[in-house]
Amino acid sequence: MSDIDDLKARLRRLEDERDIERLIASYGPAVDAADPEAAAGLWASDGSYDVDGWRMQGRADVHAMVNSSAHRNLVAKGCCHFLGPCVVTVTGDSAVAVCESLVLVRDGNGYRVWRCTANHFVLRRIDGRWHIGARTSRILDGKPEAHALLTAGLAGLAEA
Repeated sequence: MSDIDDLKARLRRLEDERDIERLIASYGPAVDAADPEAAAGLWASDGSYDVDGWRMQGRADVHAMVNSSAHRNLVAKGCCHFLGPCVVTVTGDSAVAVCESLVLVRDGNGYRVWRCTANHFVLRRIDGRWHIGARTSRILDGKPEAHALLTAGLAGLAEA
């Protein structure tokens, strides 16, 4: 591989990592703005979202979750879905990312942490853009399921 080819490959990897980090970081603002189209658009059309056993399949299910009265009530009271920095492993047109997240909810004059969660993402490049193929989230409550997601994500593994 020539120096130019090496630089092109390195630049492509960095751009992919940046694009994936931006995609994942977009989730919090989308759901906190109660924007179901923006949130659902982060997923591949056949993508899944598994939150502690509650499985959403496809964009329509993610859209319905963000548009639900339970979610809208949470937003109306004041909340923040914050996804921390993620570790991204890109392999061609697929990638794995892992991060932790906090959900803060309004409590009187301040905020309190409602959830601390491990998040594992499997991503696919579709028509030149990255989308979530699968997101699995488990609450960080000391049980091994959340730790397995973190370990798999750090190793760049698509399966925990």
